[in-house]
This record gives sequence, C-alpha cells and structure tokens, in this order.
Amino acid sequence: MTVEAQRTEAAGRTRRPPLALAAAGAGVAVLAVIPLVYLVVRSLEAFAAIPETLLRPRVGELLANSVVLALAVGAACLVLGTASGWVLARVRLPVRAAWLVLAALPLAVPSYLAAYGWLVAVPRLSGFWPSWMVLTMACTPYVTLPVAAALRSSSGELESVARSLGRHPLQAFLTVTWPRIAPSALAGVLIALLYTLSDFGAVSMLRFETLTWGIHSAYSSAFDRSQAALLSVVLVLLAFAVVVSERRLRRRVPATPSRSVPASFPVRPSLAPLLSALAIVPLLGVVVPMAGLLARLLQAETLREIDLGRFAAATASTLALGAAAAALTVLLALPVAALAARYRGALVSVVESLSFVGQALPGIVVGLSLVFFTLAVVPALYQGVAALVFAYAVLFLPRAVGSVRSGLALVPPHLLDVSRSLGAGRIASWARVTVPLALPSVGVAACLVAISVAKELPATLLLRPTGVSTLATELWGRTEVAEYGAAAPYAAMLVLVAAVPAVLLSGVASTPREES
Repeated sequence: MTVEAQRTEAAGRTRRPPLALAAAGAGVAVLAVIPLVYLVVRSLEAFAAIPETLLRPRVGELLANSVVLALAVGAACLVLGTASGWVLARVRLPVRAAWLVLAALPLAVPSYLAAYGWLVAVPRLSGFWPSWMVLTMACTPYVTLPVAAALRSSSGELESVARSLGRHPLQAFLTVTWPRIAPSALAGVLIALLYTLSDFGAVSMLRFETLTWGIHSAYSSAFDRSQAALLSVVLVLLAFAVVVSERRLRRRVPATPSRSVPASFPVRPSLAPLLSALAIVPLLGVVVPMAGLLARLLQAETLREIDLGRFAAATASTLALGAAAAALTVLLALPVAALAARYRGALVSVVESLSFVGQALPGIVVGLSLVFFTLAVVPALYQGVAALVFAYAVLFLPRAVGSVRSGLALVPPHLLDVSRSLGAGRIASWARVTVPLALPSVGVAACLVAISVAKELPATLLLRPTGVSTLATELWGRTEVAEYGAAAPYAAMLVLVAAVPAVLLSGVASTPREES
C-alpha cells in the first residue's frame, strides 16, 4: 500500500460516519443490551429480597462451587496449555501439522458432549473432579494455541544463554521466556474462566451444582423466579470481571514478527512429561468421549431405540435455527463492523463495546432475561422461534462483528474513492468493491455462528417453542435420565452437523484476498 493510500485510509477512519450507518449501528447496540437491561430491571423489582436471597447458604455454596471450579480449570489450563504450546513451538515433532490439529480438536467438541462420552464409559461419574477434568480438556486449547504462536514468533536464544550460565531449564524459561508470552497465556486462561463460569451442560450431566445449575433450577420452579434473576446478575458480574480483565491483557500482548522461528529441540526422553501434556488433552477431551459415543452407537439396542421421526425433526430444527441465526447475526454485525473498521470516535467506541455485551452473557442468562422480557413486554413472542433466534444473535454477535470487521478493514478506502470518481454511486461502489473483498469474512462469520448455534444448550432449553427440540436438547434430555443409548444418535449427528460448517469455514477462510 502506498503512502498516499495509507493517508487516505487514516483519514477515512477519522471522518464522521454517515448518519444512516451511525443510526443502524446504534440500533444494533440497543438490541444487543436488551437482555442485560431487562435482567437488571427484573432484579430490581425484587430489590427487597436481594439481601435475603443472596445471603442464603445455598447461594453461597453455588457461588463458591462456580468460582473454585473456574479457578481450578484456569490453573490446569495454564499449566497444560503452556507446556503443550512450548512443545508445539520448540520441539521438532514428526508430522507437526497433525499435532497442531489434535491440539485444537477439543474446541470442536462441546463440553456436554464430552461429558456424555465419559458417562457412557463410566456411568457413575459425577462431582467436582470429573467436571474439572472435562472442562479442562475443553478449554486448554485456548491457552495452547496463543502460547505456541507467541513462542514461534520469538527467539529462544536468550533462554539458551540463561541455561549456559547455569540456570535450570525451568528457571531459564520462567526468567526469560515467560514474561514475553504471559499476556497471551493469561488471556487464554481468562477465556477458559469465562467458558467455565457459563457452562451448564457438562456440570449438569456430571451433577456438580454451580450458579448456572442454580439459575436453571430456580427458573424451573415457578415459586421463586426472582431468585433466578438475582443469581443471573451475580453470574453476569463474574463474567464481566473476566471479560474486562481479558480485554486489558489483550492490549498488552506485544507485537510479534511475522517470521516463524524454527523448532530447536529434537524429541528425546527427557521431554516425556511435556510430550504427555500435549497428548493428554486430545486423548481425554476427544478420543475417549468419541470412542464411548461410537461404541454405544454401534450397539444393536441403540439402533432399535432410535425414533426416526423425532431424530429427523431435531436435525431439521438444528439446521434451520443455525441458518436463521447466522443470517440475522451477520445482518446485525454489518453496520457495527463497518463503523469499527472505517471510523473512530466516542459513538463508534460505545456502539462496538455494547455489541460485545453478549461475550459476557452466559447463554442461560440471555435465555432467562428474554423469557422475562417476552412475558412482560411482547407476550406473543414468548417461546417463539423469533425470540430464540434473537437470543442466538445476541450471544454470537461479538464473533460475527470481529470477523466482518477484519474483512472490511482489508478493503482500502481509496478504492471506493476511485470507484466514485469514475461515476459510480455510493451503493454501486460498495457492491462492486467492498462486497467481493469482504465476502470471505462474512462467510466466516456465518459459519462461526452456525457452529455455535448447533452447540448452544441453555438458551435453547429456556426459549425453544413447545414441541421443538434440537440435537443439543435431545442429547441433554436423554442423558439427564441416564438414557445413554437413546442419546447416542443425537450426539453423533451433532458432531456431524457441527463439522459441516467447520469444513466450510476452513474453505472460506483460505479463500485468497486481493492485496492492497
């Protein structure tokens, strides 16, 4: 890109946005915060009961369980993820590409699906430690991948110098290397904390009672729904604290050179503990659960238990909801992403920040708040498809905005100026220049949302229309009553449905883009 083009782009990011675009972005921001605002309003209606509710020993127990589980998962992810990332970056592994895929594979398996696979193998599994194990395996890649990237972009020469001066390898790593990769590692840990705090499916299947379990139980009891709202506010406050910390750490991640540093250590026996850390995550997080699923699926009695009509309906509902949510979420993301990619200022900052509120709202909180909202404001939408799709849009809008924003940012503003100077109007220039260049990122956003919708459980449980089930809700319902054989087909189809957008995502993401 020329200097003149860079100046044009910088000017484009500082001028005032068009009124229509600013209004559209503000409208999306308002929609995104409806669940949070109404949840606070609903909680204030029970203001007199706040001290009594929050000081109950049971609430303290649920809060302690959530915090302890999140901290335990975060600590384990930090150790396993840092060790695995170091191996991926520093050790000359055979078939490195395969190890990279295995390290990321647990991200494709929902925690409740992994819990189901373990329950098939060990039906009596329950409590804190199984929940800790399942969630640790699900979240470790959030640390492994950024740590590996940070290490691959930084030289290990200083670490070698420290060892040559008599430092133990671990001391050398902690003294020289850790300060450089700590922001990336801790940012991944904070994502793991947020994931654990918001998890409902795994802890419910494994019978470990956390805040999400308490919220669902309080809502299911028609006698104390105010407690569900108050518990949701507590969970949101915890999640917001994590999100704020993660964003601060993300700003501290240092810029790294684009050139990758080659691995420097051969595979040797002394590295066995670190190599085992790399292998144990996909083994316990993917291989064992999927083996249990496959074994149960191939049993003859499982095939006889399949209700083909219900199975087909759940699959169709999952696909339809995913497509509808992807379309709505991308549509809402476009004005916010356009503002963030092209303009600066207080309005743009506020709109972008409010659109990311869903990142700190667990699915069960969004579902519960929209239940309250629809009953009080728009009863016609209660337990309707529109409310459910809107909940998905709020939850996954941050993912879509991030992807679309990155695509729009790659379109140089001077190309639009050239198009308009040649006689094309604003809309025609946008259609001819911006759309083709940003389309791959829009496709990535749609695939990300579709994958997330297929796996979303708590919001779906609360908002789905009567008689409508998805693969996730069918799987959860059957495992809740220990019908593991009947749940196996739904689990297998869920893996396939989530895999299809993932394959499309890899193809879309690899589409070449024009260089400016």
